[in-house]
Amino acid sequence: MRLNQNTLLLGKKVVLVPYTSEHVPRYHEWMKSEELQRLTASEPLTLEQEYAMQHSWREDADKCTFIVLDAQKWQAQPGVTEESCMAGDVNLFLTDLEDPTVGEIEVPPITWDRRDGASSCCLPFLSSPLGGVTKLGLTKFEAKIGQGNEPSIRMFQKLHFEQVAVSSIFQEVTLRLIMNEPVQQWLLEQTSHVEEQPYRDGSAEPC
Repeated sequence: MRLNQNTLLLGKKVVLVPYTSEHVPRYHEWMKSEELQRLTASEPLTLEQEYAMQHSWREDADKCTFIVLDAQKWQAQPGVTEESCMAGDVNLFLTDLEDPTVGEIEVPPITWDRRDGASSCCLPFLSSPLGGVTKLGLTKFEAKIGQGNEPSIRMFQKLHFEQVAVSSIFQEVTLRLIMNEPVQQWLLEQTSHVEEQPYRDGSAEPC
């Protein structure tokens, strides 16, 4: 989605940057994992196909993707590449044709699951204008998670998502967050430290 191509979100633990071609090689290595393919219902791609996918996601109007960088690594090593600081990604999909106010959020368990950083990825994303409330007119967020993925389910529940459906066919649960005024206020309180800055070829630095 071109909407976020010039936006960088700075937090204490993570930095969210647009998914660019610079990030593709490491992302491709991540996606070789059979476990990750299973958890994300993805098929293995060649590196060339991964570059094509990145370009497609950048252009598609129904996908908004940020790469998550480890802020500590980013700060500790001046001049470090974004690729070496990559810790995961967070994605928003606009796939409900019957209800354009719903966005599906996805946080693949790449490295954050070992250091409890998933909520650090989601909070800046949800609270920013690019989270969809302001610029996309979204009022509801959903997360579809495998029934056996208890850590992810608990994480979204801590973010005030509530379970609304269970699919025995797909072996997944659907959790939903309604962006009412109390929830928006809570998100703002949790992310008061987050800064939104222009993204210029990875040159910005986190707070």
